[in-house]
Amino acid sequence: MNLFLKFRETAASVLPITAIVTLLSLTFAPLGAGLTVRFILSGIFVIIGLTLLLAGVDLGITPIGERSGAALTAKRSLPLLLSVSFVIGLLVTIAEPDVQVLAAQIQGVSPAVNKWTLVILIAVGIGLFMVLGLLRTILSLRLNVLLIACYIVLFILAFCAPVEFQGVAFDAGGATTGPMTVPFIMALGIGVASVRSKGHGRNGGGNQGDESFGLTGIASIGPVAAVCVYGIILSHTPAAAGSAAENAAVGIVDASFNPKLFLDLLPHVTREVCLALLPLILLCAAFQLFLLKMPPAQVRRMLKGLLYSFIGLVIFLIGTNGGFMPAGEKLGLILGGYAAGGSRAYLLLLTFTGMLFGAVVVCAEPAVWVLTEQVEQVSGGVIKRNLMLAALSCGVALSIGLSMLRILYGFSLWWILIPGYALSLLLSLACPPLFVGIAFDSGGVASGPMTSTFILSFTLGVAAASGRQGGAEMAFGVIALVAMTPLIAIQLLGIVFRHKSSRKKGEAVAG
Repeated sequence: MNLFLKFRETAASVLPITAIVTLLSLTFAPLGAGLTVRFILSGIFVIIGLTLLLAGVDLGITPIGERSGAALTAKRSLPLLLSVSFVIGLLVTIAEPDVQVLAAQIQGVSPAVNKWTLVILIAVGIGLFMVLGLLRTILSLRLNVLLIACYIVLFILAFCAPVEFQGVAFDAGGATTGPMTVPFIMALGIGVASVRSKGHGRNGGGNQGDESFGLTGIASIGPVAAVCVYGIILSHTPAAAGSAAENAAVGIVDASFNPKLFLDLLPHVTREVCLALLPLILLCAAFQLFLLKMPPAQVRRMLKGLLYSFIGLVIFLIGTNGGFMPAGEKLGLILGGYAAGGSRAYLLLLTFTGMLFGAVVVCAEPAVWVLTEQVEQVSGGVIKRNLMLAALSCGVALSIGLSMLRILYGFSLWWILIPGYALSLLLSLACPPLFVGIAFDSGGVASGPMTSTFILSFTLGVAAASGRQGGAEMAFGVIALVAMTPLIAIQLLGIVFRHKSSRKKGEAVAG
């Protein structure tokens, strides 16, 4: 592990966002000196936090996930593998910081929402669909067929859910697959696929690379279904009346600067991270005692990784809450107010700014770095990280641009989601299986803590400034679009990749 290398990678991802916001603050959208300084300091916190978090993932979380998947599969007990995998999905999701943020946001949609009931339902959804994803690997089911079936059921559930829950339900699918959940889920899937590939190697078993990906994509369907079901239940409860437009509001942003602000956040953030990481620590301890029995050196390495993850998460969340979210909201209020005035120039400025943020923010997501690194390793270096990042940036930029237009013109989220998912599922029939799995994994990881903090705050600010009735409700759905567009972008990349590979083989044969 090279901390300097991690620092360089995260700095290269976060500094462009800091530069763009600072430039806008000095030109078109003055945030005020206090908020600008807070944002810059928060950027430093985010860089340091991400560096330590990613180092901790490499040291502790990913290795124990891979070893656990391999050890469970080696025991050749399907009930044991599936039941333990369900518990893993449940506990790791509770440890995911994004879940806490999402639950608080959904509470703004309806006063009847109970935060911890929702967190448990989302965690159960992840656990159940993790089991389904592992069954797909074990039984060698075609990923695209399973995804098509799941999304048909999912859209039926979504249409039955209240309107105010539809956008936020699809947001749940992306927001809950973040820096804690993704490494564990992916590592577990790779471990299971690795053992299964060795066991079937003589019999022409499935390709490990094809089966190593797709588990995160399947698991991310669970939270969407859970929130839809919860919304349907609440819709039959009189206390649930009310919409996001009535209950969710964007307040006045505090633009002042006080260094004590970051210290004031420390006790609350530390407590939240402790509560979130406790189930994961207990899970790791149980695996060590009853399953893995790693030597002391590896245990120390795992504990070191968990400590890095803890410190990194605390610093990261202090940065996002201290400056990233307030600055994003204020920026959205200013630019959204300009665009709401009807000026085409300001509309273009808002749309371009949103697309620019989307292209840059996705590269700052911790889970994206984990995914692209694992993809490069499993593919033997054939699929380069930079190529993946470029495809993801293009997809997410498009999604944020569409979100800005949707808020200003007020058209339904379904006008984008239905054609988008229909196209992505159709592409899965023509795309190489490896790229299908990577694409649907990418959809979940592209919408992590950076998106659910800065981008969602920016979108809420634009929605509040638009003056449209139900504006806050229109802001929800942005994470859903961020999670959808990489499905299309990565699969198109896969089709191009297959075409180039076939052409090279043809030239080699002809030569």
